[in-house]
Amino acid sequence: MLQRLRQKIWLQIFIVYTRYLIGSAFVFASIVKIRGARFTAESGVSHPIDSSWHLFETLYQSGLYWKFLGVAQLISGFLLMTQRFAKLGALLNLPIITNVFVITISYYFALTPVITGLMLLANMMLLVWDWNALKVIINQTPIFDKKPRLESDITWQILGLCLFFIIVISNLLSSAKSLLITFLIVFITALIGLIIGFKRRTSY
Repeated sequence: MLQRLRQKIWLQIFIVYTRYLIGSAFVFASIVKIRGARFTAESGVSHPIDSSWHLFETLYQSGLYWKFLGVAQLISGFLLMTQRFAKLGALLNLPIITNVFVITISYYFALTPVITGLMLLANMMLLVWDWNALKVIINQTPIFDKKPRLESDITWQILGLCLFFIIVISNLLSSAKSLLITFLIVFITALIGLIIGFKRRTSY
C-alpha cells in the first residue's frame, strides 16, 4: 500500500514541501546560535531556575555547546531541504526534534509543545515514507522505487538550495522588517517552484 501511495504526485509534493518546512525552521533557528546570540529577546538570568527563560540563558552561556546545537540544526535542516540527501537529514533531525519536544513539555512553553509535537510527527512521517530505503540501518535489504519520484528532479533540489540561502542571508541581516520580507520572498519562491515542478511532472 505504501509503495502505491509513494507514486501519487500530490503526496510526493506534500513530502517535498514538508521537508522544506521542517528544514527551513531548523535553518532559521540555527543561525542565531551559530552567531552566538540569544534566542530570546532578553537575558533569563533573573528568571526562576526551573523556567524556560533560564534554560535558554544557560544554554546560551555555555558558548561552545550553544553553537554546536546551531551547527547540528543547520546541517540537518540543509540536508532535508536538498531533497537529494533528505533521508539522511530526517535521520539526523529525529534526535534533535525529539530533544526539542521533550524540553518544551518539561518547561512551560504555552502552546509551543503543539508545534514541536507536530514537527516530531512530521519527521517520523518522513522516515516512514522512506522506510523501504532506510531499513538497511537495521540490516534489512533496502527496496528502491522502480519509478523515480519528484525529489529526483533537479527542480526541487535547486528550489531547496534557493530557499536555504534566502533564509541564511536574511537571518544574517536580522531585523524585524527583513524577516517579514524574507517570509514573502520564501513564499513566492516556493510558489514559483511549485508551478515549475508541476509543469515538469509529466516526466514521472
